[in-house]
Amino acid sequence: MIYLDYSATTPVLDTVLDSYIKATKEYIGNVNSIHNLGVKSKELMLKATKQIASCLGCNFNEIVFTSGASESNSTAIIGAAHYYKNRGRHLITTRLEHKSILEAFSFLESEGFEVSYCPLNIDGSINLQELENLIRKDTILISICAVNSEVGYKSPLKTIRQIINKKNKNVILHSDMTQALGKMKINLESVDLASFSSHKIYAPKGIGLLYKKTGINFTPLIYGLTNNAPYRGGTPALPLIVSFSKAMRICTETLEDNIKKVTKLNKMLKEGLLSSDIHINSNDLCVPHIFNLSLMKIKSETFVHALEKEGIYISTKTACSSLDESTVLKEVYKDSKISTTSIRISISHFTTKEEIEKFIEVFKKTYKDLTLKG
Repeated sequence: MIYLDYSATTPVLDTVLDSYIKATKEYIGNVNSIHNLGVKSKELMLKATKQIASCLGCNFNEIVFTSGASESNSTAIIGAAHYYKNRGRHLITTRLEHKSILEAFSFLESEGFEVSYCPLNIDGSINLQELENLIRKDTILISICAVNSEVGYKSPLKTIRQIINKKNKNVILHSDMTQALGKMKINLESVDLASFSSHKIYAPKGIGLLYKKTGINFTPLIYGLTNNAPYRGGTPALPLIVSFSKAMRICTETLEDNIKKVTKLNKMLKEGLLSSDIHINSNDLCVPHIFNLSLMKIKSETFVHALEKEGIYISTKTACSSLDESTVLKEVYKDSKISTTSIRISISHFTTKEEIEKFIEVFKKTYKDLTLKG
């Protein structure tokens, strides 16, 4: 098997799984309980939270644990919009965003909020001049991802913050950093809210977090708040938090070496697939972990399933919207052939040179066979 769908989800590291099992077996108390078992669990949660905060460069009390990035995105966008609606009802985002963000904005539109979508340049970058023009006195929230999950475009959050401060310093900036974690150095200085998920960094599914800068508020989406969960109701999932913390430490400590390895594999992949018959969508503005191309002559689903028969696993786009036309590519290229035939190859530092060589070989053969049949 050759797995090249790491941006959809990652396998759990053995050391991370060991941490999960240990926390499950040895820390059975509810962190909200006042007895000794509860206190012991609470102490472990605080230790894990502080380790995550250290990796992200923030205070531990700025971390809100959630069930994953989609909940973090909804909480940040809907929760902040509801809390600050007395300031205005204008919101800004882009077509680079994950489905969970676009649908949150669609929901807010149904409630009477006005949403502006900042246009993209032909290289996939955000049109910063247009962004500046869109910001108004009644703008309360802007949400722009750090890394696009489908093509890999990176966003200049520091520059975006400078534009916001120039036009309306009260505007809250949220960023979905789910695909940035483990792929680039995380810097939270420019944002007020940021979303993360553990299953993108070799930890279990079902746990994510929302960074909430001190002084920023939102209306909770899940009630039943406690002292140990003051912003999101529910019993903290201690084993998941501990395993998330372990994975966060590992990916932070190995980040530079991992990026170097993936960059070499990306170059190898690009050189191997370079062909006039396909359209390569990922460029130098993208993280090397994500490689997106359009087949032009073949349906994405057909190609993905053909590779699956060879034991190779890739995706059409993001796992949450794999059967839809690519919103991002449609916005950038305005060409239906590009936006309806795209596939995403996402690699990891665990990917080997031999796997990339085999993938290129099978890709070329499969592409040729399907083109002849078509």
